[in-house]
Order: sequence, then structure tokens, then C-alpha cells
Amino acid sequence: MRISSSQYFSMNVETMSSQQAQLSQIYQQISSGVSLSTAADNPLGAAQAVQLSSTATALSQYTSNQGAALSSLQAEDSTLSGVLSTLQSVNTQALRASDGSLNDADRSAIATQLTSLRDQLLTYANATDSAGNSLFSGFQNATQSFTTNASGAVVYSGDTGTRTVQVTDSNQVATGDNGIAVFMSVGAVNAQPVASGSSGNLGTGVIGAVTVNDPTNAANADSYQIQFSGSGASLTYQINDTTTGVAGTAQAYTAGANITIAGQTVAITGTPSAGDTFTVQPAKQAGTDVFANLNAMISALQQPVAGNAAAAATLQNAMNTGLTQLANTMSNVTAVQASVGGREQEVKALQTVTETNSLQAQSNLSDLTSTDMVTTISKYTMQQAALQASQQAFVQVQNMSLFQYINN
Repeated sequence: MRISSSQYFSMNVETMSSQQAQLSQIYQQISSGVSLSTAADNPLGAAQAVQLSSTATALSQYTSNQGAALSSLQAEDSTLSGVLSTLQSVNTQALRASDGSLNDADRSAIATQLTSLRDQLLTYANATDSAGNSLFSGFQNATQSFTTNASGAVVYSGDTGTRTVQVTDSNQVATGDNGIAVFMSVGAVNAQPVASGSSGNLGTGVIGAVTVNDPTNAANADSYQIQFSGSGASLTYQINDTTTGVAGTAQAYTAGANITIAGQTVAITGTPSAGDTFTVQPAKQAGTDVFANLNAMISALQQPVAGNAAAAATLQNAMNTGLTQLANTMSNVTAVQASVGGREQEVKALQTVTETNSLQAQSNLSDLTSTDMVTTISKYTMQQAALQASQQAFVQVQNMSLFQYINN
């Protein structure tokens, strides 16, 4: 088969053009540092690069989410520390108010201090994070958590929602707790039953704290009323289950003796009057609103009791009730703070894992798309030598002509 001169020239030109294009592509990889700029460069590698890039983007977003979640949790943790400190101060003042040597003016001063501490607690309850979102408003993060109405009662303005953030593809973390869960609830564990005396009692009976002797007794979940009848040596009491409506039988009263109620015992000191009543209730039924409980203690301390034994007993009953409710609130806030701390540790652990995975994804993507300079420069040199050889060969063949032989 004969190859014409035009065919030969065309073949050589195409070969050199192809070599020049390959040389230009290799040079582009060297100069840009990117070996995979289009899918045509490496179809399989391009598909892997898209997947790695998507993974890196998701990990970057999770890193941002984790940072935001940790910031909110740290803000709540710090606020709850302030809440517990304030409640400890309230507890100290309430215990001081039980000192029998205090006069009405002293108790009024303590009431003023408790009012200040209540307002401080309200400030914590309305705290916001660094972005200005209310910490304890649930989903209503633009709403102030608590407000005070015209009667002086503190009212919750948020909802019962719990905000969460996606911190990994399979994990969500709660970034806050609503105000009801923190300031208007008691925990399911370690919450003490609450004993209280009626504000209308006329005697000097004072009820103490309830002791739970048998936590497994299902009847502990009921509410009870202790009602007194008679007087003097014939003074008796009757325990009525106000949950089931079952009335108990009359029993002789001995001041300071334990009174058994289901799996619990409680003692009453002093001398109640006929018609006086006392109640024993599960913590969740006895008033769990810390602000309402504080207001009740403040109101009780503002009442003069000097020279009135019955009024003094009423005050002591109110303070004993308030102290039990306060202890339940403190236990609840401590549990919430422990939960927040656990979530902080979880997010920190996820940050470490996410950072490692992100670095690995970036490294894999870089290995896949970045130019291997040693290999590519070597390839460039070889391609350049091949092109030069093709050009020199083409020049030599181009000089071959029959007329050159005739002339010789």
C-alpha cells in the first residue's frame, strides 16, 4: 500500500498535535496543582471526588452545628449554676427565719431579702444566649420566658418544646430546657412528699418533714388530710385519703409521735385545735412553681406573729412547707444541670470525631484531585522528549526526496 506524501504529512501533524495537547494538559496539572479538573480526566475519580466533597461539606455543617449547640449548652450550664447559688441563698435565709429569737422586724427584713433573691432568680430564668435567644422559652426563643402579672405572680410565657440541633447524620442534641421543666417541676426521683398546715388553723400544731419508709408502697402516690377533733386529753386525728375519698378512723393524738400514712411517717408537735387540718402530698401535687413557693414564704414572713402562738405555728408550717418545696426544686435543677453537662460532654466528643473525619475526608479529596508533582513532572519530561523526537523525525523524513538522489 502506498502512502502519499500528503497522508504522511497529515499523520505526523496529527501525532504531534496530540502530543502537544497531552503536554499542555500535563503542564496545566503542574501549574494548577490539580490533577482532576473535569470528569473526562478521570471519570471514576471524579465520582469519588463528588462523594468526598459532599461528605466534607456535611461534616463542615455538623462542625458548625456542634459549635452552636455547645455554646447554648454552656450558656445554660452557667445560668443554672447561678440559679442553684440563688436557691442556696434562699434556703439559708429561710432556715434563718425559723430562729425563734427573731422579731417581726427581723422576719420582715428576711422577706425583703427573699424578694430580692426571687427577682434575681427571675433574671436568670429570663437569660438569653449569645445570639439573644431565650434559654428557657422552648420553641418561643424570641419570647421572654417569664413575666410578672398585675397580682405579682410570675407567669411562664414560653412553651413546652425542647430545641434540638442535628450534630451528626444520626444524632440530635437538645440545646436547652424549657422553663416549666426547670422552674415549675420536680424530678421523678428523690422528690420529697410535702407536708403543710392549713393557714386557717387555730391551734399551735406544727407538722414536720415526711419520712418515706417504704418507697414501694403504691399508696404513697395519694394525697392525705390529717383532721383533728376534740380537745385536751381527748384530742384525736383522722387520716383521710383525699385521692380515693376513703376516710380513716379516729386515733389518739400524742404530740411529737410519728403518724403513719401508707409507707410514710410524719410527726406533728404542739397542740392543734379541733377542726385544724394538715396535708401530706406527693411533691408533684403540692405546688412545683418555685416562684409561687417563694412568694408564699415571703407573704408568711410579712405577717406579724409577736405574742400570737397560733400565728407563730402558722408561720412555721409555711416555712417548713417552703423549705421542702425548695429542696425539691434544687434537686430538680441539679438534675437538669447534670443532664446539660452530659450533653456538653457528648457534643465535645462528637466534635473530636467530626474533626478527625473532616480532616480525613479533606486528605482523601486532596490525594484524589491534587497533582503528584514528582510523577507528573517525570511524565511531562517524557512527553516533551517524545514530542521533540517526533518533530526531529518528521524533519528528517521531510528532507527525503527522489530529486535529491537524482541531483547527486
